[in-house]
Amino acid sequence: MIDKFSKNMEFWKNAIDIRAKRQEVLASNIANADTPYYKARDVDFAGSLQAALQKRKEPIEGGQMQLNKSNERHIDGMPGDPTLKLLYHNEYQSAVDENTVEMDVERSKFIDNSLQYQILTQFTADEFKGIKEALAPTQQ
Repeated sequence: MIDKFSKNMEFWKNAIDIRAKRQEVLASNIANADTPYYKARDVDFAGSLQAALQKRKEPIEGGQMQLNKSNERHIDGMPGDPTLKLLYHNEYQSAVDENTVEMDVERSKFIDNSLQYQILTQFTADEFKGIKEALAPTQQ
């Protein structure tokens, strides 16, 4: 039973983490709506969750950002999340400055992701509530 609970918690944790990271990516898209040549990104939630659950360590974009260094003392790129699968957004309407952020689409994704995040946190809370009730002594 503990093993089943542990697997459930691992699933909920991974799902919540990916939703939180997706929220950051969508917020970045919205923040860069007026940045010329900015390419909107999104997270492949299903693929990222599957990779996290299978503990695959397939590095995304090499696992590190590759930075151009003009001096050997410059630091290397920051490590990336090996399970987060980032995709480019398919644009519905092209912009003159080649920015692919479409505010209506991004807002819709942002709100949907927020609701999904809230649902996952509620499922997790319900899981703990069930465990707490099962462990509590019965009152007579």
